[in-house]
Amino acid sequence: MSGFERHLVVMARRPALGTGKRRLAADIGALAAQRFYRDTTAALLRRLTPDPRWRSWLAVTPDAAADRDRLPWYYEGTTIEQGRGDLGARMGRLLRDLPPGPVVIVGSDIPDIAGHHIRSAFRALGRHDWVFGPAEDGGYWLVGARRRPRLTAAFEGVRWSSATTLADSLANLDGQPIAFLECLADIDRGRDLAAWRAARRGVVSR
Repeated sequence: MSGFERHLVVMARRPALGTGKRRLAADIGALAAQRFYRDTTAALLRRLTPDPRWRSWLAVTPDAAADRDRLPWYYEGTTIEQGRGDLGARMGRLLRDLPPGPVVIVGSDIPDIAGHHIRSAFRALGRHDWVFGPAEDGGYWLVGARRRPRLTAAFEGVRWSSATTLADSLANLDGQPIAFLECLADIDRGRDLAAWRAARRGVVSR
């Protein structure tokens, strides 16, 4: 992959009370959900964006919030708009429009993503066309594409936020070399947050 930059994209929503993480907010309250998302995203950006081995991009929604001064986070990288459409349309646009080189996309609400996951993803793209980080709920917390010699439309017809999200994406890529990373927890509900916090304390959640 010499001659091409590696691109890491963190997809994020500008934190605002009552928007985003609605299932979590229904369980723990809107203010607590907003704080969780804001703090998790801040920690993720601090861990991942300073690494010189890739170029970092923060893809923000809504588009009007892409002004760096309107965001509550410090990070090293370029801010861009996610644009319109569902999650698949927005990720597909990123894969098509970013400068040449392998692209890895992560969500900003997975608290256990670390630098070694990103390094593993880019290493996998040296031998595979795609890489996925499966989530425990049937979705995925990371997707990466080599984008050479061609880019397949991986996200058409995907049922987002469902137990079939990963399976739908893989069906679109049938026959292509795909690598997988470890499975991580996506914090969507209050029980997910409680289990994650318990695991961090070394306590088995009942």
